[in-house]
Amino acid sequence: MGCVLRLSELKLPLDHGSADMEAAICRRLNLLPEALGSYRLVKRSVDARRRDAISLVYSLDLELQLDPGQLRRLLRRFEGDPHLRPAPDSRYRLVARSVGPLGGPRPVVVGAGPCGYFAALLLAQMGLNPLLLERGKAVKERSADTFGFWRNQSPFNPESNAQFGEGGAGTFSDGKLYSQVSESEALIRKVLEELVAAGANPEILSLHRPHIGTFKLATVVRGLRRRIEALGGEVRFGARLEQLELDPHSRAVRGLHLADGSWIAADQVVLAIGHSARDTFAMLRQQGVAMESKPFAVGLRIEHPQPMIDQARWGAAAGHPLLGAAEYKLVHHCAKTAGTIARSAWSFCMCPGGLVVGASSEPGGVVTNGMSQHSRNERNANSALVVNVERQDLDSWGSEPGDPLAGVAFQRHWERCAFLAGGSDYRAPAQWVDDFLAGRASQSTTEAGVKPSYQPGIRLGSLDSCLPNWVLETLRQALPAFERRIPGFCGEGVLLTGVETRTSSPLRIQRDQIHLESLNTPGLHPAGEGGGHAGGILSAAIDGIRVAEALALKRLHLQHPGAPSEFACDPA
Repeated sequence: MGCVLRLSELKLPLDHGSADMEAAICRRLNLLPEALGSYRLVKRSVDARRRDAISLVYSLDLELQLDPGQLRRLLRRFEGDPHLRPAPDSRYRLVARSVGPLGGPRPVVVGAGPCGYFAALLLAQMGLNPLLLERGKAVKERSADTFGFWRNQSPFNPESNAQFGEGGAGTFSDGKLYSQVSESEALIRKVLEELVAAGANPEILSLHRPHIGTFKLATVVRGLRRRIEALGGEVRFGARLEQLELDPHSRAVRGLHLADGSWIAADQVVLAIGHSARDTFAMLRQQGVAMESKPFAVGLRIEHPQPMIDQARWGAAAGHPLLGAAEYKLVHHCAKTAGTIARSAWSFCMCPGGLVVGASSEPGGVVTNGMSQHSRNERNANSALVVNVERQDLDSWGSEPGDPLAGVAFQRHWERCAFLAGGSDYRAPAQWVDDFLAGRASQSTTEAGVKPSYQPGIRLGSLDSCLPNWVLETLRQALPAFERRIPGFCGEGVLLTGVETRTSSPLRIQRDQIHLESLNTPGLHPAGEGGGHAGGILSAAIDGIRVAEALALKRLHLQHPGAPSEFACDPA
């Protein structure tokens, strides 16, 4: 009879075939070849701890042809081995297949980034016909505005740029689909499968560190929009939220006022506005929605020739087609001195074979970000090098003690400083790493090293006016430590470009842990990166799913008062 087991940590040489895989499985489990019915790839990663013996590491679901007695003996033999266990059921189950309308207004989702799109998709799949509002443009028009700005062919558009528009900030990025925190396997699988159904490469289902890439992301978000619309949902662009309409007694949401003067009835709103919707943050603060400041990070982008990173990571295997462009992850913890905040510097949003791009969302500010296509075949590698910003750092930046918008003021100030240092024309200030470490301004280009990729262009000089001294000094301490990890990291022709300020939201719109609803504004569900509840495409999408589930459960319990929570579970 057949049974399915999950085998993990199966290592094979870089160059191997299917016969080698089958032999390794049988050898690992001490099975005869005829007992292995079939296997399915679950995950593939790279073990490069020894550059002279790089291996591929697999997780596989095995269908074994064993009778019950043979299976019991096999499981007994591997009892306590975490790398062999029954394959988990990773299927996602909707909390309800058809909630149906209650006669009131349909749910509204604000923001068409990964959180908003997945919230709307789940609500549509449960029959709730959501309305999705996006302040920016559809991805095709948005891409024309953004690339036009980068190429100095179009003026900066504060409503259509690398931050605002269909797909959210992640559309112009590497499209990374992994998280630093543990997430439900079923939720991860749900996100990845929906992305594949919308046009992503199926390889994201099995790669350890999957990514989509910028151009492919544009296709995927259009695919998500079509799926939502086909299920009865509606998507509107150019629909910026201007104000909430709240019940004067309960503060419950009753409607939304948009910037074009229109009004929409709403009593369930998913607020998935992204980490750069500063005008919306200010409006919510003015209306008394509960929020608080939170830590984030700021820093600079660093660029290296991609072959240098490949060689440091892969050694003689650099260029192997199964490895692709190499990544890195670095962190340095600085020694804490008396009376100071403990500082760390780390790499963030590393984009192999990518570009440094402009990510401004307000006039008169320069913001950098990294972007890669699916192929990751550009000449440079880039990463943000960032330093932690704690709440104590923001005490002098708010309009009052504990001002939740203090982080916004902090970010905006340094973005304007970078704008001035770059020449006040959206070029970014830049400095060669050796000059940065020596404390001297950079004067000219060099034949060695990288060709700067930043669009709309750079202006060489000093970065000292672009960030607080404690950020600059932390980076100056960390860079030599990174050089010890990756020889050449601080070498000639390595470029720093400023500034990176949008690593995450500088505030959290508070919500309860059960209904995922605002602490003081019933019907409002803060979600995703902008709400301070996620970081990155995957975790934002998962948060959108969770909030959609909370809304659906609330509707079900309104239809069936007193029903137990498990009432809503879909048995399929």
